[in-house]
Amino acid sequence: MSRKLLAQHHIHPAIQQSMGAYHAGIVEEVEAAIAQHQVVVVGMRLNPFPTKARRLLDKLGTPYTYLEYGSYLSQWKPRLALKLWSGWPTFPMVFVNGTLVGGATELQRLVDDGQFGPLLVAPRQG
Repeated sequence: MSRKLLAQHHIHPAIQQSMGAYHAGIVEEVEAAIAQHQVVVVGMRLNPFPTKARRLLDKLGTPYTYLEYGSYLSQWKPRLALKLWSGWPTFPMVFVNGTLVGGATELQRLVDDGQFGPLLVAPRQG
């Protein structure tokens, strides 16, 4: 099942450009990192879950790129753009071979179920 998105024809043309440009730089930065690196973790300061994801990857010996955007009280608007872009409501956002796999909890579940290793050798999505 995919998430519902407001249909393009229900968005007035006068606001479509501003919607697409909303903090587009941060989205482009994350897209570029995802294109260049096998594993990318997008997080924020003071949130324990990005730290959990990073510690798990460190324990596994899996190299990753970490992008950090603000904390609870700073850079929340750019982080909102990432949430709107990805559809994932929390941080971290963990990408493996171009695919969003979820956050720290979902990453741990993939590791526990033996599904993380195969993701690393799977063909790159994108």
